[in-house]
Amino acid sequence: MPKPSAIDSKLADTEFGSIEYVDRGTGAPVLVVHGSPGGCDQGSLLGNFLVAAGFRVIAPSRPGYMRTALTPANASIDAQADAHAALMTELGIERFAVVCWSGGGPSTYRLAVRHPNRVSTVVAIAALSGPHVWNESIDEKLVMHTRPGYWLLSAMARWAPKQTVAGTLGAEGALSKHDLKALAASVYSDEVKRAFVIAISLMASHTPPRKEGIGNDKRNYAAMPDLELSHIQAPVLLIHGDVDTDVDIRNSEHAGAQLANSTMVSMPGGGHICFWTAPESADAQTKVVEFLRNNA
Repeated sequence: MPKPSAIDSKLADTEFGSIEYVDRGTGAPVLVVHGSPGGCDQGSLLGNFLVAAGFRVIAPSRPGYMRTALTPANASIDAQADAHAALMTELGIERFAVVCWSGGGPSTYRLAVRHPNRVSTVVAIAALSGPHVWNESIDEKLVMHTRPGYWLLSAMARWAPKQTVAGTLGAEGALSKHDLKALAASVYSDEVKRAFVIAISLMASHTPPRKEGIGNDKRNYAAMPDLELSHIQAPVLLIHGDVDTDVDIRNSEHAGAQLANSTMVSMPGGGHICFWTAPESADAQTKVVEFLRNNA
């Protein structure tokens, strides 16, 4: 059994094995599906704005991440989607909204396809919708795939937070030096955004307890089947930065072209985490809150 997380998470027993999750808030339920790599800690972080707006956030660790063990029964994209539904059943929640980010897109889209009567609405933020292969430099592999690399990330976050903020923002968006400098200064001066960037930078490591999950995602996403997006009945809000270098905006454009009921919001000059860090992020989050309330 993996070691307990350093956050207030729980385990739910389902037919797909034990699923780790964080459950916060008391309002309408929203399943928040994390990226690649990630975990329930990341999902909880992504959902902070929803808790503040009065929603109940349920943030699971997908298979192979944190305390959700990877097994043959839950390894596929469809099995992950069914596991999400099983978790919500275990929590006594029949109908719910879903918010996903990045690598949480495929299982979220399949959840909406396979369980249409349960998913009321979907918000897909910088979400993957087609095949994807990770292209990492040797330096990135050394930092992201090794324990010394994680130690370096942690040391930077603690002792050089300005560089951590600038480095993280620079790595996830194609910004000019001038625009990156301005954005980094803006984020660093905002306590909430600064804490978000530093926290999520540490969740990008491919080392345990996220190693098995990211490995499984890489295998699944390199050979991703058709997600059957045209079968989704729920209204979908797509949000994507137009200079995102982690998940290209064409993923959301591709999804929007197939979805029966979707709205696309492009964030100019936005990278992979712009929904939480851009100057207009508060407006974008307000749009999501209103969308969820109007489509409950």
